[in-house]
Amino acid sequence: MRKSKKLKFSAAALTVAMTMVMAGPIALAQSGEQSVVATIDEEDVSLAARVPDASGAVTFSGGGATIDASNTNNGYLMVKYSGGNQRIKVQITKNTTYTYDLNARDAYEVYPITEGSGTYSVKVFENVSGNQYAQLMSQTISVSLVNEFAPFLYPNQYVNFNSGSQAVAVGAQLAAGKDQLGIVKAVYDYVIGHVTYDYGKAQSVQSGYLPNVDSTLASGTGICFDYAALMTSMLRSQDIPTKLVIGYTGNLYHAWVSVYIEGEGWIDSVIHFDGHKWSYMDPTFMSTGGSSESAKQYVGNGSNYQEKYSY
Repeated sequence: MRKSKKLKFSAAALTVAMTMVMAGPIALAQSGEQSVVATIDEEDVSLAARVPDASGAVTFSGGGATIDASNTNNGYLMVKYSGGNQRIKVQITKNTTYTYDLNARDAYEVYPITEGSGTYSVKVFENVSGNQYAQLMSQTISVSLVNEFAPFLYPNQYVNFNSGSQAVAVGAQLAAGKDQLGIVKAVYDYVIGHVTYDYGKAQSVQSGYLPNVDSTLASGTGICFDYAALMTSMLRSQDIPTKLVIGYTGNLYHAWVSVYIEGEGWIDSVIHFDGHKWSYMDPTFMSTGGSSESAKQYVGNGSNYQEKYSY
């Protein structure tokens, strides 16, 4: 017999679940809204999200920075900075160098380990003038992943969600009663149907921009980075390994999504769902192109995409 559990949602979040077949942006939780209680089948809907943990079991410190490498086997490390400098960078290198901002102070931020098991160099820098940075600390860390999927299941700085995120709640509603491919189709269709491209934001976005998946969901608008982060967050919260990929389409810097389906592998060969296969699920071009045949052909052609980073 199935168990049921009472879960609390805002009225707006329930509206999303009931109107997800409607086109156009959907506004979520406004301040002062009355909460309602819904009864949801536990076996059909999961609201869980994996939670990164800085347990302190393995740490390295220097120059006011601390690296917590306690859970690198799960595909992430955490870094915090306790000094007074306003501009801090983190670099993680194996074959490719990934450079991140560290925005929090006296609190850990999560950074993914995306190039598999092996030896990584982790460096923390502070700004000294203009674009010049001085190294605060450097540490070599040996990583042995539990599996290749772990880095693409946890939240991180670029794919930032938790169990309380509206994106997780909506993703759970979309996933109810579906298998993995059904979940991917539902989330993909939802994102391209409910988020419109923000050309003004694309022109004004600053270096170091980080997506806020709940803001994208609430406004119904975003740039390519927002589309990909929202879809990735929803799918990861349903335990589907999902990569947010940064690279180029022609000369355009762009973001897209790849997923792993049991029995299928990493799916990145065609964009539209044909009952069996997906690929280069680039929700930006499919939304702005209206899912036209020309858009499908462009996005489905892997030669149009050059991967640079995955998160």
